[in-house]
Parts: sequence; C-alpha cells; structure tokens
Amino acid sequence: MSSPLAPARPTRLSLALRDSSTMLRRNLLHVRRYPSLTLNLLLSPIVLLLLFVYIFGDTMSAGIEGSGGGRSGYLAYLFPGILMLTIGGTTIGSAVSVSMDMNEGIIARFRTMAIHRGSVLVGHVVGSVIQCAMSVALVGAVAVAIGFRSTDATALEWVLAFALVVLMSLALTWIAVGMGLSSPNAEAAGNNAMPLMILPLLSSAFVPVDAMPGWFQPIAEYQPFTPAIETLRGLLLGTGIGHNGWLAVAWCAGLAALGCLWSKSLFDRDPK
Repeated sequence: MSSPLAPARPTRLSLALRDSSTMLRRNLLHVRRYPSLTLNLLLSPIVLLLLFVYIFGDTMSAGIEGSGGGRSGYLAYLFPGILMLTIGGTTIGSAVSVSMDMNEGIIARFRTMAIHRGSVLVGHVVGSVIQCAMSVALVGAVAVAIGFRSTDATALEWVLAFALVVLMSLALTWIAVGMGLSSPNAEAAGNNAMPLMILPLLSSAFVPVDAMPGWFQPIAEYQPFTPAIETLRGLLLGTGIGHNGWLAVAWCAGLAALGCLWSKSLFDRDPK
C-alpha cells in the first residue's frame, strides 16, 4: 500500500506537456541560432509591401472602390493580404525544419528515448505558430511606420483578428509539417511548400476578385486565403465580412484537421 506522503505519479497528459515544452524550447533555440531562413522568408512580404505601396500604390488604388485613393488608401487595402502572405512564407520554414530533422537522424534517436511520441510534432507546430505571430508583428510594425492606421477597429475586433491569424498559422503549419515529412530532403520540402506562399499572391490580397479576369476569379475566390483576407479587412477596416468569416474558420479547421492526420500518419510509419 502506497504511503499518503509519496509524491503523485505524473499522468500521461503531464508527461506529454512536459515533453512537448522541451521540444518547443529546442525548436525556438534552433530559430535563434539559425535565423537566416526565417529572415529570408520574412523579407519577401516586407519588400512586396514597400514595392506595391510606393511604386504601384497610386495606380492600384484608383481602381479599388472604398480604398480612399492614394498610397495610404492602398496600404490599408493591402495590409491584410500581406499578413496572410507572411504567414504562408513563415510556415515554409517549418517544412524545411521537419525535413531536416527526419533526414539528419535526430528523429530516429528520439524514437529510442522515453518521450511522448507526438511531442516532436507539437514542438514544431507551436514553435512555428510563435514564429508566425512574431513575423506578423514585425510586418505590422513596418506597415504602421509607413502610415497604416486602423481607427475604426474596436478592441474585440483586434482580438478576433489576432485569433484568425493564430488559427491560420496553426492550419498552415500542420500542412507544412506534412509536406516536410513527405519530402526526401530539405530542398524538396521547401519546393513542395511553396504553394503556401504562392496562393496568397493569387487571392484578393492585391486587387479585388471582381477586378480579375473572369476565368481567373474562381481560382482567387475558392481558396483559403481570400476569405481570411476579406475577414481581416472587415475586422480592421470596417468593411463588410459577410460569409467570409465562417468560410475562413471552416478552411482553417479543415486544413488543421487534414494536416494533423496526415502528419501523424507519416510520422508513425516505421523508419526504413
């Protein structure tokens, strides 16, 4: 009979949380020691933001209803799309990181240790979501520095916008992790994950869907980024959201579930 003063045995949940936090710390240390990949992926949205605002801003804003005209009006229209582009670009780093772990033998080592099996993936996913949040904050700071203002958004709308950013980061990260696990090497993982950065370019990030050629409009409309961008615009700029809010949440939930099941299936396979 056990003594009432004996320490309680850790539960399975507590062990999983402990191992996941250890893996999260490991991934964040990798980012700190090797920041070049994150910086390279982060520079693209910032360069596009500055390019479209200062080079094309006056011309692009002329054909966008409700933008207010001029560079400042187009900056307000462009900012939500750049945020989604930032998330897509940052998650590519997750695919590369997972692929490197799979090919460098560290995952095989983890399989022999007494750690929770899913903690490796959880560490990658949570670490990527944190990186996405930091990247979005940096891009947001650049946008504010060049004139972006959101005077109509309430505190609740800012919270909902942040929640959507986190939800989209989570969904795309799980997809990126699956791409990293299914790729033979890091270079292939980066190439396979490129659609996560290309799809925002084909959405309503830069111009409204109605202004696109008729044959291209379905490509821009029926994808996850356009509803998310329009929802962010509605929350931050006071434009109409309509059904885009529910569509954005549905896309995020579906992609997260699909990516999680796919990644777990690939990770649980016996190593060759």
